[in-house]
Amino acid sequence: MGILVSLRIAMMGTGTFALPTFRALIESPHEVVGLATQPDREHRGKVHPHPMKELAVEHSVPVLQPDSVNTPESLAALRELKADIFVVAAYGQILSAELLGIPRLGAINLHGSLLPKYRGAAPIQYAVLKGEAETGVTIFQIEPRLDAGPCYGVVRTPIGPKETSGDVHDRLAELAVPLTLDILDQLEAGTCVGQPQEQSGVTKAPKIPKELGLINWSRTSREVDCQIRAMQPWPMAYTFLKLPDGRELRLLVLDIDAIPNCAAPNVAPGTVVESPAGELHVRTGDGVVAIRMLQPSGKRVMPAAEFLRGNDVQPGAEFGAPSD
Repeated sequence: MGILVSLRIAMMGTGTFALPTFRALIESPHEVVGLATQPDREHRGKVHPHPMKELAVEHSVPVLQPDSVNTPESLAALRELKADIFVVAAYGQILSAELLGIPRLGAINLHGSLLPKYRGAAPIQYAVLKGEAETGVTIFQIEPRLDAGPCYGVVRTPIGPKETSGDVHDRLAELAVPLTLDILDQLEAGTCVGQPQEQSGVTKAPKIPKELGLINWSRTSREVDCQIRAMQPWPMAYTFLKLPDGRELRLLVLDIDAIPNCAAPNVAPGTVVESPAGELHVRTGDGVVAIRMLQPSGKRVMPAAEFLRGNDVQPGAEFGAPSD
């Protein structure tokens, strides 16, 4: 469907999930009248690059960076943009009912899940963590309730058996672009019909805490694999190797493979079992996995074979949570 009318659009986004859509809107016949994004963040005295802001400045798009977008001052600034619609993606702030009432077409959100599944801050990570076969992007009309508005459109994609959350995130960000442009056409033409979300299918995807990266080797091999892939690129899955001298070495685990048709030895989950030369096999709740890639604390990512050349890890060694 071609563009019917040039809309005045204000983008609200901070994370890189929003970047492809923001770029596409700038390049479209629509008029992007402003960007609302989170304030610049400093770490150790340095201001981190802000890709959304950089793109806006490059194309002379006015930038708003309020600490709270719902203050009277912020609302006044948004009204001055005279936008027809707000397009929201990975913004990072809750939007008030007053804010949502500013543009004549309201506000739409690009959400990285198949709603009503995985409402919340981390839908992509939870889809990978729970072992979903597919996910997608849903565009919905924003209402004051979290991710609960009527859905205008969806695009689906499978989750590959070795894909990380980062892999899926980047693909969904690109898939959102044509869907967004199509929905904008339909909204301006008055042909877009929202479908209510099925309440019985609602699941939550709250912000991922760093502690969720700690591997529980008592889970099935499949669940451990899903956790490792879900935690990339942040917070990363980790475990502790208990060394013979009593020290505990923290390791990030980046890739594992289940060992098929393996008669799992009668040892506790997390125990290193007899392995071929150069391999590191660990007992899980229902079998054995081979750790393929890992990263010792303070060192680079390496294959298990390289790690074993510098560390004498014998059968019976244990991976697990740190000691109190």
